[in-house]
Amino acid sequence: MAIEDKKISYRTYFVAVMFFIMAVFVLVKLNNIQWVEGQYYRQLAKERTVKNFTIPANKGNVYSADGSLLATSIPEYSIYFDAVAPSNQHFKEHVKGLSDSLAVMFDNSTGFYQAKLQKARANKSRYVFLAKKLSYTEQLRMKTFPLFDKGANKGGLIVEQKIVREHPIGLVAKRTIGYERSNEDGKGLEYAFRDYLNGKNGHRMMQRIAKNQWKPISDINEKEPQDGYDIISTIDVYVQDIAHHALLKQLEHYSADHGCVVVMETKTGHIKAISNLGRASDGSYYETQNYAIAESQEPGSTFKLMGLIAVLDDKKADTSTVYDSNGGIITYYNRRVRDSKVGGYGKISLASGFEKSSNTIIVQSVMNSYKDNPKLFVNRINSYGLNKPLGLPIEGEGKPYIPQPGTSGWSGTTLPWMAFGYNVSITPLQTLTLYNAVANNGIMVKPIFVSEIKEWNKTIKNYNTQVINPKICSQETLDKVHAVLENVVKRGTGSKLYSKDFSMAGKTGTAQVNYKDKSKLYYASSFVGYFPAKEPKYSCIVIINKPNVAAGYYGADVSGPVFKRIAQKIFTDSPSMNHVKDINAKVDAQEKNYATYYKKAAIENSIVPNVKGMDGMDAIALLENLGLKVKVVGLGKVRTQSLTSGQVFNKNQTITIELS
Repeated sequence: MAIEDKKISYRTYFVAVMFFIMAVFVLVKLNNIQWVEGQYYRQLAKERTVKNFTIPANKGNVYSADGSLLATSIPEYSIYFDAVAPSNQHFKEHVKGLSDSLAVMFDNSTGFYQAKLQKARANKSRYVFLAKKLSYTEQLRMKTFPLFDKGANKGGLIVEQKIVREHPIGLVAKRTIGYERSNEDGKGLEYAFRDYLNGKNGHRMMQRIAKNQWKPISDINEKEPQDGYDIISTIDVYVQDIAHHALLKQLEHYSADHGCVVVMETKTGHIKAISNLGRASDGSYYETQNYAIAESQEPGSTFKLMGLIAVLDDKKADTSTVYDSNGGIITYYNRRVRDSKVGGYGKISLASGFEKSSNTIIVQSVMNSYKDNPKLFVNRINSYGLNKPLGLPIEGEGKPYIPQPGTSGWSGTTLPWMAFGYNVSITPLQTLTLYNAVANNGIMVKPIFVSEIKEWNKTIKNYNTQVINPKICSQETLDKVHAVLENVVKRGTGSKLYSKDFSMAGKTGTAQVNYKDKSKLYYASSFVGYFPAKEPKYSCIVIINKPNVAAGYYGADVSGPVFKRIAQKIFTDSPSMNHVKDINAKVDAQEKNYATYYKKAAIENSIVPNVKGMDGMDAIALLENLGLKVKVVGLGKVRTQSLTSGQVFNKNQTITIELS
C-alpha cells in the first residue's frame, strides 16, 4: 500500500512539474508575443489600417522673359463620400441639402444625388465617387456644402489631390521647356532646374476604409508641402511665335524632314526663341527632338567663316587677295573640291569668293596658309570652344568633332575639307555662338536659357552673361568680316534676301549629309547671321534638313527666307526706342525751316479772309482770332464785308460785316 501511494505521489509530482513547465513556456511565449513579436504585429496592423501618404509639392512656374506663363502646376481634386462616417442624425438632417448643392454645382437633379447618397448609406459604402478634375476653388466650394462642412470624420468628405502640369499659352518652345518625366526626349529646362522647381513634398496620415481605398484621418496635413521656386526663362513669346511659324511655313513648303531655328540676343547670349520641328507620318510637323542643341553634324559652308577669320587675323591673306578657282575644281590627294557653279568663278578675291561661297577659293586660302602648320588653324577653333560641348544646363547636348593634328583621325585631306565645313561636326547652337561673337564685336558669350530663379518677388539666383572668349580676333579682322558678311546679303549668295528697308548680314550653307552612301544622301540647308548689320541686336540660325530637292535645296532659297521673315517682323512690328539726348539742343536745319514757316504764317495771318456766306458767329470767331475788331449789322449769314478779302490789314483794325 505504501509503495502504491508512493507511485501515485510521483505521478502527481510529474504532472505538476509538466504543468509548471507548460505554464512557464506559455508565459515566455506570451511575453515574446507581447514585447518582441508584438511590436512587429502592432506595426503591421497599423500599416494596414493607417498609412502616411506623400503630398507632392506644387512645382514652380516657368515664365518667359516678358512675363508670360509658360508652364505651371495646377492642383486637381477628386471628391468621394464615406457614407458610414456621418451619424444617423447628421445624415438625415443634411442629405437633402447636400443633394441640392450637388445638383446645382454639377447640373443634375436633386433626386439623383439623394438616391445615390441614400443607397451608399444603406450599403455602408465608404468610397463613393462624386466628382473629379475640380479646381481649387471648386473643391473649397464643396467643403461648404451641408454635411461636408463637418469635415472628413463627421461629414464623410474625402478629398484627393493630384498635381497636373499645364502650359497656359500652348506649346511654346516645347522641347526646350521639357516635361516632368526624365527620359531623353523630355529633358529640358524643367528637368535641368528640377532642384529649384520641384519644391519639398508634404505628407498626411490616411486610414484604410476598404481595399485600396483610403481617407484622411484629419482635415489638416501633418506636413504641408513647400512650393518650388519659379524660373524666368529668356524666351520672348513674341519672337518665339514669329520664329516658330516662319520655320513651319518653310518646312511645309519644301516637305522637309525636320528643322530648327534659334534667335539669340547678341550682347547677353539670351535665347529669345528656339523651335525644333520634325515631320510626322501624316505630314504634319511637331516638336520632336531638340535639334538645335542635340544634332551635331557637318555644317558645310557656314563653317567657312572660321577659315576667313583665321587667314585674316593671322595675316596670311587679305580680303583683296586673288585666287584662281581653276575651272571650279581643285584636287588634293586625288580627291576633288568642287564649286557649285560649273566652271568656277575665274580669278576672284578672297572676299568675293566668300560672298559667292566658292569652295575652291576658301580651301586654297586655308591650305596655302596652314598646310605646313595645321595645328595653328585648329588651335584657333579650340580657343573658341568649338571642340567641346557648350556646357548647357539642358541635357542631351550633341558632341562636336574637330579633328586634331597628329591623331588617328587626321589625314592629308582633313584640313582642306575642314575649310569648307566637312570632316568637322558641330551643333546649330555652336555655329550660332560663333556668328554671334562676330556680331558682338568679337566677344563670344555662352547661350543662356534661364535668367533668374525667383520665389515670388524675391530673387534666389541670377544667371549672368558668361564670356567664352573675350575677343575672338582683332578689331581690324572684325571690321573686314562684318563688311564681307553684309555683302553676302547685298550681292552674294544671299542677295535674294536683301532689302533696302532693313539690313542683315550672314552666310548661306548647303551641306550634303550621308554623302558616303549616295542612296541616303540628302541636303541640310542653312542660313546664319545677325541683324541689323550695324550694331546688331539679334543673331539667328535656321537649318532645314532633307528638303524636297525638286522644290529646292540651297540655303538661300530654303532657310534664308525664314531668317528674313524673323528679322522683318521684329523690325516692322517693334516700336522705335530712339532717345533724345538733349531736348533743348538746337538743330540748324530745324531752326531755318521754322523761321521760314513762321514768316509765311505771319503773312497769311495779316490777310483778310473771305467770310461771305458764313454764319455770323463763325465769321466773328475767325476774324477776331486774326486780331480784327468786328462790327456786326443784322442777323444770319454774312452778305457783305467792309474790308476786301486778300487785302493786308493791321492788328485791331475794324471790319464791318452785314448779315441777312
